[in-house]
Formats: sequence, C-alpha cells, structure tokens
Amino acid sequence: MTINKVAVIGAGVMGSGIAAQIANAGVPVVLLDIVPDGAEDRNVIAKGAVAKMLKADPAPFMSKKNAKLIEVGNLEDDLEKITDCDWIVEVVLEDLKIKHATYEKIQKHRKKGSIVSSNTSTIPLAKLVEGQSYDFAKDFMITHFFNPPRYMRLLEIVVGDKTRSDAIDIVSDFCDVRLGKGVVKCKDTPGFIVNRLLVFWMQAAVNAAIEDNVPLEIADSVMGKPIGVPKTAVFGLIDLVGVDLMPYLSKSMLSTLPEDDEYRKIYKDYPFVQQMIDAGYNGRKGKGGFYRLNPDAPKGAKEKQTLQLDADKFDESQYQKSDKPKLESVKAGRKGLRAVVETDDEGGAYAWKVLSQTLAYAASLVPQIADDINSVDKAMRLGTNWKRGPFEMIDQLGPKWFADKLREEGMDVPELLDAVGEGTFYRVEEGKLQTFGTDVKYHDVNRAEGVLLLRDIKLSSEPVIKTASASVWDVGDGVLCVEFTGKMNALDDQVFEAYHKAIKLIGDGSGDYKAMVIYNEGSHFSAGANLGLAIFAMNIAMWPQIEDLVAGGQKVYKALKYAPFPVVSAPSGMALGGGCEILLHSDHVQAHAETYTGLVEVGVGLIPGWGGCKEMVLRYQAEEQNNFDKAVGGVTGEKTIWFSPKNTPMGAVRKAFETIALAKVAKSAQEAKEIKYLKDTDGITMNRDRLLYDAKQKALELAKDYSAPEPIEEIRLPGPSGKFALDMAVADLQKSGKATPYDGPVSSAVAAVLTGGDKADWTNPIHEDDMYKLEREEFMKLVRNEGTQERVEHMLTTGKPLRN
Repeated sequence: MTINKVAVIGAGVMGSGIAAQIANAGVPVVLLDIVPDGAEDRNVIAKGAVAKMLKADPAPFMSKKNAKLIEVGNLEDDLEKITDCDWIVEVVLEDLKIKHATYEKIQKHRKKGSIVSSNTSTIPLAKLVEGQSYDFAKDFMITHFFNPPRYMRLLEIVVGDKTRSDAIDIVSDFCDVRLGKGVVKCKDTPGFIVNRLLVFWMQAAVNAAIEDNVPLEIADSVMGKPIGVPKTAVFGLIDLVGVDLMPYLSKSMLSTLPEDDEYRKIYKDYPFVQQMIDAGYNGRKGKGGFYRLNPDAPKGAKEKQTLQLDADKFDESQYQKSDKPKLESVKAGRKGLRAVVETDDEGGAYAWKVLSQTLAYAASLVPQIADDINSVDKAMRLGTNWKRGPFEMIDQLGPKWFADKLREEGMDVPELLDAVGEGTFYRVEEGKLQTFGTDVKYHDVNRAEGVLLLRDIKLSSEPVIKTASASVWDVGDGVLCVEFTGKMNALDDQVFEAYHKAIKLIGDGSGDYKAMVIYNEGSHFSAGANLGLAIFAMNIAMWPQIEDLVAGGQKVYKALKYAPFPVVSAPSGMALGGGCEILLHSDHVQAHAETYTGLVEVGVGLIPGWGGCKEMVLRYQAEEQNNFDKAVGGVTGEKTIWFSPKNTPMGAVRKAFETIALAKVAKSAQEAKEIKYLKDTDGITMNRDRLLYDAKQKALELAKDYSAPEPIEEIRLPGPSGKFALDMAVADLQKSGKATPYDGPVSSAVAAVLTGGDKADWTNPIHEDDMYKLEREEFMKLVRNEGTQERVEHMLTTGKPLRN
C-alpha cells in the first residue's frame, strides 16, 4: 500500500500544520474538526485554520497553491470523506475520553487496512488502544510531529505489540521521503525522547539559576551557542513555547513517570511561575515572560528587560534593563564543551551544574526510551535544533572524564556511561561510523536506502582537490562533488580555482569522471560573494582586483553552463546572490524543499555580477515564448518571442527588473519555481539527508547521453527606451517615498543591464557576452560609489540592509 490521501482529525495549530505539510508534499488532505455551537458555517474551524495559515509568517505552506489540496469539513457531516484515505492522523485534545470517542467515529468510516495514528505527546499508546478492537490496534501507532510541522524535522514514532510491521514501514517511508522527516522510533514511555529530556533540562536549569542566584542573562548566554544550543537557550525557549505550558508538561510527566525517576527528585513547583501566568506573563504570546520589552520606554524604542528571579514571588518591579554579560565561559565555547564547563566563572559553574544532571539522566534512559544512543541524539538534534545530542556532548567532554567528575561530586554514574569506560560513544572504524550499544559492543551506523551524506564519505577519503575556500570530493560512480568551505560558504577566487580544477579533471566526461554536483552540508548553500573581502578591497581602492573577481566569476559560471558534462546543483538553506547565480547556470537543480534563494545584491548597493541579470531575463523570455507557443497551439515559424501578440519588448525585462530590483527571495523551492529562480524541470527533495543522493542520481541520468547547450548568439532587448521607462518608474516610487535616494542609482544599473545598453534595440540583438560585459561595467560603477560602500559596511556590521 502507498499513501495517496490523508485525513487529519483536528484543525488546531498542530493539526492544520500537519495537513499543510502533507499538502506541501503534493498529497490531498481532508481536514476535519468539530461543529461549534451556533455556527452558521459548520466547517468554520477547519476553514478558518486554512485561511489563518495562508496569512501566517513563517508560512506553513511552501506555496499558497498547496492550500487547494486541503478539503475541509466537520466531524458530524463529513466523516464519509475519510473512507478513501490511506492514513488518518488524530490531533484532537489531549484527553483520553475525547480520543477514544474520536476513534469510535473513525473506525466506523475508515477503509480496511488504512492506518490510524495519534499525534499525542503525553498519553501512552497502551492507553490509547485500551478497549479498541484488534483490527484497530494492528493499524494504530503514535506519530508525534513537532511544532511547526513544516520546519521541525523530527517525527517520533511509537508502535505497540500489535502494530503490523508493514504499517510501520509505510508511514515511516512516507514521512521520511514525502514529508522530509527524520523518523525516530521511540519506546512507549512518558514524553518519548525529546520531551522527556527537554523538560528535565529546563527544570534543572531553572533550579540552578534560583539555587545559585544566577542572572538569566548569564544563564542563557552560556546555555545557548557556547554549548551548541539555539540562542533562545533555556529561559528564552520557555518564553517562546509559553510559560503556561511548563506546569502542564510537568504535570503530564509526573502523572506517568516511574516512582524512582530522577525528574521526580529535581522537580520543584515554584510559586512565581503560576503568579506569572495569572498576571498574563505567559511568554512571547503574552505581556512577556522571563524577558519583556519595557512598556514604559519611549514610543518606538525597544528596551529589553530581564526578570530577576525570586522563587516565591513575582511582580513587575522585578524587571530590570537587560545587560549582555561578558564571560570567559561564553568565549570558551569556541574551544569545545569541556572548555565551557571547566571555566572558573559563574557561567562555567552554571553550565556544569545543568549539563552534568541532564547528560547523566540521558545516559540512564537507554534502552528505556530508545534502543540505541544514535536515536536519542538524532531526536534531540532534529527536535530541538541542538547542534549535538547528549551522547555526542558526552563524547566532547570525554566519557571517562565525565564519569570521574560525577563520582567526585557524589553523583550516580549511569551503567551505560560506566560501561563505555575509556572509550567513546561514537567512533570511526575502517571508514565507518559506529556507536556503542547496550550490549557493550560497537555497531555500524547504517543509513537508509537513498541517503548519501558527505560527512560519511569524508570518514574514508580525502578531497581530490582542495583550496582555501572549497573542496572537491569523489562521491562515487564518476561524480565529483564541489563543496564550499568558507564562512557562510561565501564565494571568492579560491572557490573559482576549485571549480576550474574540477572542470579540468572531468574533462569531456569520457574519463574517470563524468558529472559534477555542487553541494555542501552547511546550514546554508551559499550567502553569495565574500563581502568582508569586498569591503577591504573597496577601502584601499583595489578596483582592478575587484573587477578581476567579477570577471573570474563570470568566466567560471559560463564554463559551468557550457561544460561538456552535466552540472547539478543541490542547494539547501540560503542560496543568495552569487549562490543563486550558481543555480541559474546549472543544467539541473535538485533543491531541498527548504531552499531560500534570490538575487539580493541591491541590498548592498550592487547588482548581480556573475550572469544573474542575463539568466533571469532569458528565463522570463523563455516563459513568454512558451506561453505564446501554447496560445497558438505549438511553435510556428521562427522561435522568437517578438511575434507574440500578447507581449511587448518590455514584458520579460520588466519581470526581471522587478525580481532583481526588489531583491525577491523565494522562501521555499516551490516558490523559487514560481519566481523562475528554478526551472519547472528542476527537482525538489523533501528530506535534507536524501539531497546528495538525489542530485547524484540526476547527474548520472543526464550523463548517459549528455550534450552541452548551444551558446546563445542573439538576445533581443529594448535598449535605451526600455531603460528610460524603468528609470521613470523608480523615480515615481522615490517621489512617493517607496524607494530611497540610493535605490535610484542601483536600480538604474539593473535597468541598464536588463535593457541591453546603449547599442541594443529590439531589432538589433546582442550576444550573451555583451550582457556579461554590461554586468561587469555597471557593477564596477556602483562599487566605487560611497552609497554602495555604506550599504556593504552596514550589512557586515548589523546583518541588515541600509536604506540610504
């Protein structure tokens, strides 16, 4: 059986978010909820949920078009709509009676063999199937998504003794491949993996801050990035998820945990927490939480305040202006986790007190919560965005060092930690990653079919080419992978050198290598050109060197476009500026669904200089041609868009101008197709771990009978009259205050390139190389301008564009 249609029962935040992600995968969804008392529209809850998601930011939908795949209804009139669904996901209130009543309705209408799951995070599976038929129990499991379902990659799956194995495989494969989830199988224990450990960590952190009178700024500064945790750290995270959620989670845990569980020993019910909730301080969704914005600050000013903790009371007078602490323990994070906890300051002592308890607790829970340590670490990375899971953290500390220090402080040493002894929980043996098991043996970490990771390849090989900013790897079957390695994977002459060497090594594709994939496993594909290098060159007037860099990028991008072998780019995360231009010059792009791409150079007072202007206008011209061909029932006569009765010489140019001058960024791979940063024929991979494999397979497919594209000899553009029209439009925006003074020169440079320069005319086509030259000339004019230099410097200093 394959999953071709899904029903989601419950249209709250989680239910609707799950429905949206299923729709993002191109799968039809039925979304049902109750009928509110007195409702005129009986589908108002489900319908309202979809409408709300269409306006939400960050967006649950990867494209607004995906909302059309959701069919709304209600649980009184529309249960027959689930009869042709292959998977039914229950996301109703965390109340066992309500869930059982819902299952009774589902059982009456679902088709034989359909799979039913609950999104519960608090109720054991054994309780959920209690009193249910054998037929229901064998088709039932828990599928615990994390909020927001589009962006959080983890899916915890819990199965029962009766759950059929093929149902487990079907849901696991669907959620992995189609929904992009990292699927982790958990035991049927309280809180599964992530909530069990996260609630303990937060309680330990609150306890330590109160017991040792640690200011919240210090607690969060050391418990965030220095230990590999998102910058929200502990108290910022509680504010984010909601202060009012904490008592609920604690109550849920205490109702189901074993009597001897360590959480029971550290749990404390602080009076100040309920007082905060009663006063409306529920976190970001309320007046504030552990942090807030000063309500008495001058209008327009944003002054952050921090709560000074008192275990017994809360009142608004306890908020004081936030200060950013300067701690050696925070700086020590660059040297590793052990350096943080060994630092002799308030932050180091706090980090050790919290982590020693949390990591020891995690080590004591295997195999209780999962069969192996890799499942625990994977769940914590994907479910919390921690850089490392608890066992990876212990390896950073050194397991023996950690165990000895626990003993020294009179703490219990978990059996698994004691068993690993002088070893580590992870090791590399003969080029294979292995983990330490509960059987006191090491086991290979085996990847699922279709998963290929560069970090695994690196365990058993060296790069075939290496420069200061890039490496080139042999990923097998005659495919080379170009990896950027600089900060933010920024592009410079060292990246171009690696490209040239790789192109030369592959040759005509008839030797040892036959294709190239451009890919890396950083957080972002590439943020574009190295701006730090650019501002340095500007400040000392290295104009020839800057022009060489622009010309060098154009040369290598053109070489990639017309290489005698296929080039497949595989972006994930941000692919901005020059990173986007790589995609535009590739034969094929296999993009991760969460790819955020755009030509954003105008934000730093520049224009796309490596062929981006040229490629976008060509794409919009091709779109016009395709639309015309469809309108007339096929290509007739010469293939050139200026015969189209629906378009003018400015059609494609205007679209390209709006895209580039407004620095449009696609917030998903689907949106990138709509904007035309990606072609309709480009592929989308939902699971990040499958991206390299999919890109490699596409490269091999293209290599079978590959012929390079023909160089473009003629590009028809409107010339000076077109530029005048675009300049006038920008001038009108400036008069109305919608464009800044310096937007004028920058937009004019974009217009100059897109309209083809002074010599262009609709009846007098120019060459592709003419557009490269125009890009280079206009780029160099701007780079000498003080307005551009101010924008670049401001971006490097603040991370935000300057509106000068």
